[in-house]
Amino acid sequence: MAMKLNKAAFDQAKRLIHDGKVVKESDWSQAQPSAKEESSFLEDHDWDEYGKWFLARDTSDDKDTKGGHNFPYGDFKKVHRKGLIAAKQRAAQNDYADIEKAADQLLEMIDGDDK
Repeated sequence: MAMKLNKAAFDQAKRLIHDGKVVKESDWSQAQPSAKEESSFLEDHDWDEYGKWFLARDTSDDKDTKGGHNFPYGDFKKVHRKGLIAAKQRAAQNDYADIEKAADQLLEMIDGDDK
């Protein structure tokens, strides 16, 4: 598994946060898109748009498959703070420092709004 930061997803998340499209409190296990919701999104969007909702790409997998996209952070509409926390924790557990750092930067953007 060759995990790489998805810069397009990182940039989209920054834009969404800047535009206030953030859910600060949610149950990520319920808010995270299901396989059915992912498939529904793909009916109206291409793989590049789909990929912008995942902070990482598994470069050993085809980019035009769900398996090629990892570390979801939103629900195809908004960034979820709890999704970023989950991504950061999972990245740290698996030694993906660039993904962990990206999630942390996004969290700082969200949490900075509260100060």
